[in-house]
Amino acid sequence: MVHTPRSARRGALLVSTAAVLGLLAGCGNGSGEDVRSDPPASSAGTAAPARETPSPSASAPATSSAPARTASPAPPRTTAPSGGTTAAPATPAGGSRCHTSELRASVGRNDPGAGQENFPLVLTNTSGRTCTLRGYPGAAFVNASDGQLGGDPRRTPGTPVTVTVRPGQSAWAGLTFSNPEVSGARAAAPAGLLVTPPDERDPLRVAWPGGPVPVSGTASSVRLTVLSPGTGP
Repeated sequence: MVHTPRSARRGALLVSTAAVLGLLAGCGNGSGEDVRSDPPASSAGTAAPARETPSPSASAPATSSAPARTASPAPPRTTAPSGGTTAAPATPAGGSRCHTSELRASVGRNDPGAGQENFPLVLTNTSGRTCTLRGYPGAAFVNASDGQLGGDPRRTPGTPVTVTVRPGQSAWAGLTFSNPEVSGARAAAPAGLLVTPPDERDPLRVAWPGGPVPVSGTASSVRLTVLSPGTGP
C-alpha cells in the first residue's frame, strides 16, 4: 500500500477549492456589472384611493322651475259693530214686494155704466218702508161666515207692471160685473170681500158696500184687472 504524504494531500485540496471558486465566478453576467433586483412594479389597473366628493344636492339648495303662486285678493267685507264681518246686502232700487201685513184693503166708489158695475179695489201701504206690487190681486165674495159666494173672478187680459208703493201710497185694480137686475143672473148680497195681494197667501177682509152681486147663471162672471198706481181711474 502506497502512503501519500500529508503535505501532498493538503496541496491537492487547496487546488480543488480554487478551481471551484473560478467556476462560480465564470457564471456571472459577464459584463462585470452588479445585478440588483428592482422594486416590484405596481399593477397597471390599480387606482388611487377614492376621495369623498360632496354631493351637489347637499352643497347647494334645490331650485324649483315652477313660478311662485300669488294669492288672489279677498272680496271686500263690511265690518259689523261687534267686530264680526258680514257681506253687504243688495237692496233692490224699488224695495221688495209688499206683504199682506203691510197693506190695507178698501173698496172705492162705484162707477157704473151700460149695465156694468165698476169698483176699484185699493191696496194701501201701511208700513214704514217702500215695497212693490205687480200683477193681479185675488178676490172672493163671502157671507157672514166667510163662506165664498160664487166663483173666483176672471182676469181681464192686460200687461202687468211693477207698482212702487211708498208708505201711505196705494195701487188699485178694477172689479167689474154685470148688474144682476139687468143680466138676470142669480144674485146674493155678500157680507164682505176677501182681497189677497199678489204672490201672498193671506187675504185682507173688507166690508162690501156694493149690494147684490151675481153668483151663478147667465152673465155671472166677475172680472179683475191688473194693478195700477193710485186709488182709481
